[in-house]
Amino acid sequence: SFRSAYIRRRPRANHIHRLFTTPTKISSEVVVKKVAAMSKVIPLSEVAKHNKKSDCWIAVHGKVYDLTKFAHEHPGGSHILFNLAGKDGSRIFDTIHTPDIFDGYKEEVPMVGELDPKDIKQKDESAVKKGEKPPLEYLLNAFEFEQVAKDCMSAPAYAYISSGSDDEVTLRENHHAFGRVWLKPRVMVNVREIDTSCEVFGYKMAFPVMIAPTALAKLAHPDGEKCYCIGAGNQKIIQVIPTLGSLTVEEITAVKQPGQIHFMQLYVNTDRKKTENLVRRAEKCGCKALFVTVDAPQMGRREKDMRMKYVPEATNQEDDDQEGNRGGGTANYLSSFIDPALNWADIAALKKMTSMKIVIKGIQCAEDAVLAYKHGAHGIVVSNHGGRQLDYSRSGIETLPEVMQALKKCGAEGKMEVFMDGGVRRGTDVFKAIALGAKAVLVGRPSIYAAAGYGAKGVTRVLQLLKDEFRTAMMLCGTTRVNEINDTMVTMKSLHHHYVASPRADMYEYGYTPFSKL
Repeated sequence: SFRSAYIRRRPRANHIHRLFTTPTKISSEVVVKKVAAMSKVIPLSEVAKHNKKSDCWIAVHGKVYDLTKFAHEHPGGSHILFNLAGKDGSRIFDTIHTPDIFDGYKEEVPMVGELDPKDIKQKDESAVKKGEKPPLEYLLNAFEFEQVAKDCMSAPAYAYISSGSDDEVTLRENHHAFGRVWLKPRVMVNVREIDTSCEVFGYKMAFPVMIAPTALAKLAHPDGEKCYCIGAGNQKIIQVIPTLGSLTVEEITAVKQPGQIHFMQLYVNTDRKKTENLVRRAEKCGCKALFVTVDAPQMGRREKDMRMKYVPEATNQEDDDQEGNRGGGTANYLSSFIDPALNWADIAALKKMTSMKIVIKGIQCAEDAVLAYKHGAHGIVVSNHGGRQLDYSRSGIETLPEVMQALKKCGAEGKMEVFMDGGVRRGTDVFKAIALGAKAVLVGRPSIYAAAGYGAKGVTRVLQLLKDEFRTAMMLCGTTRVNEINDTMVTMKSLHHHYVASPRADMYEYGYTPFSKL
């Protein structure tokens, strides 16, 4: 099932037991208020009266909370909470948060009572389309997972995941650019034994693919980022955990396999204390590298997301300071905390903050790659944020060769690890990126779509398909080790020519033949 799990209320006695046995330090006054709240049953009609900025109650999973004070501190912006004032916000809450998130905000978000059982909404199933999914083993490539995902995700969720900025030219170009890099097969080479493994910062992976840090995984599947963690563990690769995940870093790493490695992605907060707190938590959970996203001082205009997300709702307050954001979509809702003043001088501060490797994610030209090296970064990700930021930005695979050339020229070759992402859908795409200098690639949407249809098993499957395709490319190009792959195995004469005839990527453009017609 792709519905969010309905969170049943526990017997009141269990709540009282948890209250007095929890290790969290809370005042006796809060305890008294908590016990009193448990004995109070509140009808939704009463909740509806508290629908103002100065008096904001929201019902979530059978409990009623007073978020009046906390609303202004909400990382996603106060307007999200104010739009839910006086309502049952369980459905929207489920797409972003875990049920126990209020446990960490006992004093900031007091519970005022329990919602009358007669007013508790049953799970809305209208967002999940009907129809049978093909068996998992029937899917043979990453493109087919997207076709299944469309039938499993709600329209707003699919719009958020699939959207690019403006006209989505860069979104499409990310994949099309791989079609302008051609392979040079070799023959009469002993390829009986193929080793697809590689090392990233000294940590071994089964093949050079990492799971990219994509936000809000619960939009795709109720288990959220746990699906990626399990899939990455099964395939012995690294997952990069997102700052804006549906689950916390603690919840994600709790399901990792023994010895499994994680990295952490970071959006730098305007409040550096909050940034430092997240970094400390990531370190405590065993993360080994910090991927600092630097290409988002302002979120791109993702029009599909903006249009689908903005559903006019009755609201009882004017919010002049949010006038420009009401149609901003999910991305803008969640990114208001990102510091637009982030600059190269902050790299030194981050290095003092943590012993994790510092990787700069969002490099899009040779000049910035060299600056990252000069400022002490341990690695970079050549990336345009999945085509979601500045439209008409070049693809990662096009930028990669000039980055490698510039690093070689300044003496940085081999001293800083280089990764790339954007548009990777085939094992041959992985091979091309490695040939042009990348240590590994990151894949985002294929993992999301796989999870949407099949959960952790889907993620495991799509990664296996990429690995199988990559292995085939290695064999047919006459190489048996990843470190043997180099730029003599590809030709890229047309890579920088954006308007030349190139192979049609029919599965990308139109989707594969519908399963019902096969």
